[in-house]
Amino acid sequence: MAVQQILAGMPWWVKWVAIPALVLLVFGGLITSVLTFVISLVFKVLLFVALVAGLIYVVRRFSSGRSREDW
Repeated sequence: MAVQQILAGMPWWVKWVAIPALVLLVFGGLITSVLTFVISLVFKVLLFVALVAGLIYVVRRFSSGRSREDW
């Protein structure tokens, strides 16, 4: 018996309210953990990109007025 056949006889609120609520109840901690990991990873990548861009800006800013022999 396929899932579609089982759900065909159920009321709409079972398909659209009760089942998603059960999924959130059972897998809510896992979903939260995965989202927290992904958001923190994206934040760290953006922070790294910003720091590298800042470093490149500072190096170009201070080395543009001087020649290489001054280093």
